[in-house]
Amino acid sequence: MAKFSLKDALFNRKKVAYLAALIKAAYPEFKERKFTQQILQQFPNLALKQRISCIRKHLEKHLPNEFEAALNIILLSLPDELDAAKTDGDFGDYIFAPLADFIAANGLENRHLNLSLNALAKITKRFSAEDSIRYFINQYPQQTFAFMQTISRSKNYHQRRLASEGLRPKLPWSISIDFDYQKSIQILDELYFDNTRFVVRSVANHLNDIAKFDADLVIKTLQKWHLENKQINQKEMDFLTRHALRTLVKQGNIPALKLLGYQANPAIFVSDFKLNNKQIYLGDYLQFSFQITSKILQKTQNLMLDYKIIYPSKGKKISAKVFKIKKIILQENESVLIKKKHLFKAMTTKKLHFGNYQIHLQINGEIFAKQSFCLRFL
Repeated sequence: MAKFSLKDALFNRKKVAYLAALIKAAYPEFKERKFTQQILQQFPNLALKQRISCIRKHLEKHLPNEFEAALNIILLSLPDELDAAKTDGDFGDYIFAPLADFIAANGLENRHLNLSLNALAKITKRFSAEDSIRYFINQYPQQTFAFMQTISRSKNYHQRRLASEGLRPKLPWSISIDFDYQKSIQILDELYFDNTRFVVRSVANHLNDIAKFDADLVIKTLQKWHLENKQINQKEMDFLTRHALRTLVKQGNIPALKLLGYQANPAIFVSDFKLNNKQIYLGDYLQFSFQITSKILQKTQNLMLDYKIIYPSKGKKISAKVFKIKKIILQENESVLIKKKHLFKAMTTKKLHFGNYQIHLQINGEIFAKQSFCLRFL
């Protein structure tokens, strides 16, 4: 079976031809066939983001040199907007990413600023301009932030999402921005109670980015939002809170867990923490089990069960990663047996080293038990 290729699924002959046909309809002088052929010749050796740049560079060759003229053609070529009745999951077509990239590469001048920002606002209704607008945030922070505040009040939820997503401190696959993340909270304050999941998820991801370096601000912001009670859909508020706190929860952050209804110092005993084998090999499962018992005369308790793997590495450095087990409700004087297994396999994201490992049981952010084991290679 052929291996799936995301870059080929998103940027291929059919997609490039589609974009070329749209531009040809808006600009009859456009050399549609030559444009398509030149791009496809280069595609085999290019990664996903490189294909975006490739298309943008060929647009620069085939559109008028004067930015305003080229921009007018791009805007005329845009297809119908995405369905405004949807509330989630409608990312649009990646083939329009090069159009936003064209604006970032050619319209990043003060004399073009309003034209460029307004054009990005139109393109984002076909495919998110979150990456391209970050160039403007870096170059014109005050003006671009004011623009983001404006579109945060847009009737179109794709534009409202852009106001949050474009300002994310750690937006994946995008350039970094030199912007006061605390100021961005002003925009999130207007978006957290949005009626579309697409926007709410962006707000949650934005807060989760901030949580990686300023946990206190995230906790205070969420506490304030809960008190304001502007989100009339409690399920959406619960989703936002869980999604925004996912990094802090894995870190065992007590205030974050408390916001989710998990109290610190749960009244429990943990016993019989056992590993199936204290020496395993790459490709094996580490199986473990333990007993949780509620202390006598304690009321119902919400428990979040996690485990943390402590990895060795070359030199003296160690790293740790938290994994989920489950959430349980423990009744008064109740005892529960928990079983879990963890597969140790070769990964592209993390290199495993042989040697001594540890596994920690983390319940409501606190470590209740530890065991050591050894990973060997055949």
